[in-house]
Amino acid sequence: MKPLKPSMRENKRYLAISGESLSRDKIEGIIKEFIGILGLAKSGLGFIKIDKDKSKAIISVNREAVNSIRASFAASPEDISVKRVSGTLKGLDR
Repeated sequence: MKPLKPSMRENKRYLAISGESLSRDKIEGIIKEFIGILGLAKSGLGFIKIDKDKSKAIISVNREAVNSIRASFAASPEDISVKRVSGTLKGLDR
């Protein structure tokens, strides 16, 4: 199978998240509660890194879903916030 052209690939955005006791299940649950299973599937959620102390995480999402992902963390009763959004992983460190 031929690889996709760059113009056909999904454009990802990387989000730096901070909060208490972050885990994959907790993050997915918050997003699923707000935008549902179909929205979660369309967002193309990917986990890049979760720190050892579980207070910071980096996730990747589809470019069109950034606003709904940020809204799901804002509407959540959990103390999780999006610190930074970037188009590259290197941009999150700045």
